[in-house]
Amino acid sequence: MKQALHRFFDGDVWHSFRSSPTAMVAAGIAFVCLFCALFANVIAPHNPFDLATLELGDSRLPPAWSAGGSAKYLLGTDDQGRDLLSALMYGARISLFVGLASVIVSMAIGVSLGLLSGFVGGHIDAFIMRVCDVMLSFPSILIALLIDGVGRAIFPNAHDTLAFAVLIIAISLTGWVQYARTVRGSTMVERHKEYVQAARVIGVAPLRIMRRHVLPNVLGPVMVLATIQVALAIITEATLSFLGVGVPPTSPSLGTLIRIGNDFLFSGEWWITIFPGAVLVLITLSVNLLGDWLRDALNPRLR
Repeated sequence: MKQALHRFFDGDVWHSFRSSPTAMVAAGIAFVCLFCALFANVIAPHNPFDLATLELGDSRLPPAWSAGGSAKYLLGTDDQGRDLLSALMYGARISLFVGLASVIVSMAIGVSLGLLSGFVGGHIDAFIMRVCDVMLSFPSILIALLIDGVGRAIFPNAHDTLAFAVLIIAISLTGWVQYARTVRGSTMVERHKEYVQAARVIGVAPLRIMRRHVLPNVLGPVMVLATIQVALAIITEATLSFLGVGVPPTSPSLGTLIRIGNDFLFSGEWWITIFPGAVLVLITLSVNLLGDWLRDALNPRLR
């Protein structure tokens, strides 16, 4: 472990990170957002979803620096008297959880099908690629809406855990195509190389060749794609929640907070929607910038 860390800090990727101010700032923003989301129950000044602590008399208070604001609520409150700063921390936790979970599921499905398609070829390759073409023919948000709507129709009184699972599956089934096509292209190149031919000659099983030899050599583009897809998954979740078919109302995410604030935007309570929107932009922008840096760092042609 110590040697692996030593090689990493002496490697090109770490040197590229240290020499890129944009990547360092993006990593700092992403780390702060992730830290606040993970430890929201510790560092948040209030629990915005504890009904016993909510005071309707404090609803729609402006930020503390504005006229009529209260030092108790730094960023103001929403229509139910919830502290907006605390709600942002808890909401970011839900958005990040859904985004990361959906990317992991998408990556597992796409990488498996891409390896199988590129390594085996033939009718299996043709079938998987035609499925990919069909999936790409429809907007991803439309497919997510369809899957999420069907799931809620089948389980109308589902528990919050099942509702989260349906949302993650809805986003995952729209994101696996990019992984499958990327891994298929890389696998078709790798399967003709000498080390794969040598493994075949000595009788190594095809599944073992794909898992132990081909997969490690195609993970570079997958990691870059996964970094960028995290931001896209968070945006998709926010869109679904804004439309009212995302996370349960008892556990609002950033998209839900934006939707709630949108009802009061034109009545002067701008902070209820502006601050959740700003946090969403910060998270997605920092993740996208990290993805761009990682793509350049792992591409030797750009060094």
